[in-house]
Amino acid sequence: MQQFHHLGYVVGDPRIEPAAGTGIDRPEELPDEVDVLIVGTGPAGMITAAQLAQFPSVTTRIVDRRPTALEVGQADGIQARSVETFQAFGFAGRIVDEAFDQTEMVFWKPDSDDPARIVRTSRTPDDPHGVSEFPHLLVNQARVLAYFAEWMEHSPTRMTPDYGWEFLGLEVGEGDHPVQVRLVRTAGPDEGAERTIRARYVVGADGARSAVRESIGLKLSGAQANHAWGVMDVLAETDFPDIRLKAAIQSQHAGQILLIPREGGHLFRMYVDLGEVIEGQEKAVRATTIEQVIARAQEIMRPFALDVRHVAWNSVYEVGHRLTPRFDDVPPEERGERTPRVFIAGDACHTHSAKAGQGMNVSMQDGWNLGWRLGHVLDGRASERLLTGYSDERQVIAQDLIDFDRQWSTLMATHPEELSPGELEDFYVRTSEFPAGFRTEYPPSRVVGEATHQELATGFPVGKRFKSARVTRVCDANTVHLGHLARADGRWRLYVFAPSGEDATRRLADFAGWLGGDPRSPLAATPEGEPTDAWFDAKVIYPQTYTEVDLLGAPEVFRPRVGPWRLLDLEKVFAALPDEDIFEQRGISRDGAVVVVRPDQYVAHVLPLTATDELGAFFAGVRGEVPARA
Repeated sequence: MQQFHHLGYVVGDPRIEPAAGTGIDRPEELPDEVDVLIVGTGPAGMITAAQLAQFPSVTTRIVDRRPTALEVGQADGIQARSVETFQAFGFAGRIVDEAFDQTEMVFWKPDSDDPARIVRTSRTPDDPHGVSEFPHLLVNQARVLAYFAEWMEHSPTRMTPDYGWEFLGLEVGEGDHPVQVRLVRTAGPDEGAERTIRARYVVGADGARSAVRESIGLKLSGAQANHAWGVMDVLAETDFPDIRLKAAIQSQHAGQILLIPREGGHLFRMYVDLGEVIEGQEKAVRATTIEQVIARAQEIMRPFALDVRHVAWNSVYEVGHRLTPRFDDVPPEERGERTPRVFIAGDACHTHSAKAGQGMNVSMQDGWNLGWRLGHVLDGRASERLLTGYSDERQVIAQDLIDFDRQWSTLMATHPEELSPGELEDFYVRTSEFPAGFRTEYPPSRVVGEATHQELATGFPVGKRFKSARVTRVCDANTVHLGHLARADGRWRLYVFAPSGEDATRRLADFAGWLGGDPRSPLAATPEGEPTDAWFDAKVIYPQTYTEVDLLGAPEVFRPRVGPWRLLDLEKVFAALPDEDIFEQRGISRDGAVVVVRPDQYVAHVLPLTATDELGAFFAGVRGEVPARA
């Protein structure tokens, strides 16, 4: 996926990019001024930092009150959409190799002949609709964070987290760095020492008890917790036959268990139903011991034995579905007057149960959405108005998640006799696209066009994520997944599907000539001295097989020159596979089409090759040169 050697022969690991910009002589100590200060090294914070690590001109620091990185516990479900995201950050293959690959879910309920016993009632495939080529994984959250940390450290900015700093408060004022942030040292010889950092922007990814959220006057609101669960990662001996499958287990009187197999072949997680939380007794529920959780699990699993030998991690929590009214510091009455300076992401702005495996996954999409926007604004690619769209897009997604999770967690906690036969299983299968992460569909905005020409590429719905398909790379005859070639480098993607029939060569050449040479083309905004594909990655896909494509006859805009020796990049020209034709699979018109994809993999526009005015106007709106939606 990554190209190298065009700057000279690379000795060592080619994944380590050359240091550039703020990554050259990066200071170990926190500077007094930064462009972006991120608070919290959970999934939302780390992916935001990982994306910003690709912008050498942007000074970003990420702090956390912990003395070191997370090592164990917390989330473990990795939905297919997240694995697609990991591919862009360069570690999908490695995490797939180490994680547990979930392919099936089983359901256990009370035996109708002997309700004191549980029996298996059904099996369902994990991805019944084939929505992604990537699997649903289960792996410790700490491993995900470690991979993001590696990407950051190997990026041009050489970013690393600053552990041992706790957020105390902030004030938004005036000037180039208007946000003053107070921090206190929580570890090391200078523990207790306070610092004030001035930032252009602050991102609060500091969890459900977010101090950043409180500092901008926002509160989580919604249904309070009324059900408690004990969660434990354990090594145990059991005769339960489905211990290595994800299982929803409902007993007659003892409650429910959600069983999650974990990586490594032996570890598994159990979410154990602890019952309703009586108002005023929340502290007593939180004091539930691990021995009590194990005893409840043993009761639910009768007649099967559960002999817990080792507890790797455990916790007790109460289900709560809560949401903030917005994800930034600009109240509705000021929205047209100024742009945000402070943002919140992940659990800081939405909380829900862990039953649907959505917390880490949705939080990462929050962070990626925000990260590329901040990068584009700070290095001059876009207007500050781009930042208002983060809250507009992600707050709606969070509300959808809470609505879904409320249904799922309620069903999980419902007594089996109160459910119709197969009701739980039917809901799981019917809604599988949502928890997999593929129901997100952003409405028209500054960075999502109208679906006026959707019929030209029906398989790439505007506003939804770009669903990859296999093609042949013409230069080396390799079969590759088109979407897997898009790194999280902050660039927009322009996938140009060449037309068929009479005059196809001229029609493609006309569009390519405009793209590569017209001042209204988005490529024209690329700064002088930068490679022509520094901001936009343009690829062409031909409808014929690769042996029928003249590689050196492809328009020059799809064969840019790179590096100090001005070498031709030949890896942007592709052809359809005869047995897996991308034009057929994704409903691409034989008249051709341009599919515009955002840096976070969402389809922003579908246009005909002749719609150069529309394409130019769209990106003029992104840059803030013409009025556009936020």
